[in-house]
Amino acid sequence: MRRAEWVAARWLGVGVTACLAVVTIGLALGGQLALYINPDSAWFAVSMAVLALVGTVATFLVPLGAEADHGHDHGDVPHGIAHAHDHREHDHGSDHDHGSEHVDHGDLDREELDREAETVMLAPRRALAIVATVTGGVLASGITVAALVLPPASLSVELAMARDVGAPPLFAGMDSVTLATSGDTSSFGIGEWATVFATSTHPDTFEGESVKLTGFLTPDPDDPDSVRLTRLVITHCVIDAQPAALPVLSPGWESEHEVGDWVELDGTVRTGADGTLVIEPATVTAVPEPADPYEY
Repeated sequence: MRRAEWVAARWLGVGVTACLAVVTIGLALGGQLALYINPDSAWFAVSMAVLALVGTVATFLVPLGAEADHGHDHGDVPHGIAHAHDHREHDHGSDHDHGSEHVDHGDLDREELDREAETVMLAPRRALAIVATVTGGVLASGITVAALVLPPASLSVELAMARDVGAPPLFAGMDSVTLATSGDTSSFGIGEWATVFATSTHPDTFEGESVKLTGFLTPDPDDPDSVRLTRLVITHCVIDAQPAALPVLSPGWESEHEVGDWVELDGTVRTGADGTLVIEPATVTAVPEPADPYEY
C-alpha cells in the first residue's frame, strides 16, 4: 500500500511535470506552441520545460519513498549515551512512582475520552482531504493524458462568441491610438482597430482609411445589416484570449457566408449614421483558417 502511495506521489509530481514539458517542447519544435501561448513567451516556456526534464531525470537518483522521510532518523546513538539516557528515565520513573502513591484514574479516563473525541472530529476532515486529493489527481492525470494524445487545436468560434460580453475591447495602449491618429495604420490588426473604434473621440479622423484584415465572421446582435469581423487576441496564453470585433456593413451577408467562416476583407473605414466607425467592404473573400489564428 505504501509503495502505491509513493508511486502516485511521484507521478503527480515529476510525472505530470515531465509529460507537460514533453508536450511543450514538441509543440515548439512543430511550430504549434503559438496555439496556446504568446510567441513572445515561447523561449521562457521551452527553457522551463527543458529544466523540468533535467529535474525529472535527477529524481531517478532518489529512492522511491524517500520524499516521505522527513529526517527523523538521527543515526545510531552511542551505547554509553543511550544507556545513560535509559538510566535517567528509569530514575525519573522511580521517583515518580515513589512520590505518588495514588493515581487519579478519573483523569486518565477523561484524557482517553478527549483523545477519542478528537479522533472522531478529525475523521471527516481526513476523509474530505482524501477525496480532494484523489479528485485533483484524477483531473491532473486526465488533462495530462489529453495533452499527450489529442492533436493541437485553436479555440473555437463558439468559445469566442461566448466570451464576447459586449464591452468595448481595449487590447492596445494609447500609443496605438496615437499612431492611428497620425495615419500610420499599416501594421494594425483587428485588435488595434477595435481599440481605435472603441476609443476614438473624433471618428471623422479615420474616414476613408483603407483596411485589409483577416478574421472570422460573427453576427452583429445590434444590426442585422452588419456582420462582425472577429479575431481572438491573446495577451499571455489562451486562458486570457478575448474576442476583438469590427462592424462591417454587409446587408444579406448570410446568403454568401456562414457564422465562423474565415474571410479576407478589403474595405474602407466609414462613419456611421450614429457617429460610430464601421467598415464598408469592397471585397470579402473566403480563406482557410490561418496557421496562427490569433493576434497578440
